[in-house]
Amino acid sequence: MEENFGNYFNQTGKVAREYLETRLDLLKLQAAGKLSKALGLFFSLTMAFLLFFFVIVFLGMVVGFWIGEMTGSFTIGFSCAAGLFVLLFVVILVFRRQLIQRPLTRLLLTELVEEIAERDEQSGHIHNQPGYDKDAYGHVPNEEATENTSKG
Repeated sequence: MEENFGNYFNQTGKVAREYLETRLDLLKLQAAGKLSKALGLFFSLTMAFLLFFFVIVFLGMVVGFWIGEMTGSFTIGFSCAAGLFVLLFVVILVFRRQLIQRPLTRLLLTELVEEIAERDEQSGHIHNQPGYDKDAYGHVPNEEATENTSKG
């Protein structure tokens, strides 16, 4: 009888150890998946920003040379191009919420909501039960809600 209990506890210990190791491996894989998704988003945004930066710089040079040829002075041409850059900077600074923060917030929230929905579908979560209204809960918050949460 004691052998059966000892054998039972040994087997249970082995199963528990294997379960914990498998669970740890699963957590590592999930973390790697999330990290790769986040890094992919980061690098794609970085590449888009760099491309935008170079386009703006070369367009500024084109405008500077064009105005310089029209006026006969490259100093005036590049001063006007610099003035356009300052104006663009001020517009971006004033409208940064509408132009940068809100679209990025929506993009990140959309990615997060999609990931949660995929995970819920795979796990048979309550969101998949009859009577659950996906339209009522599975949405990205409106501008007011994202603005209120970003404030504090």
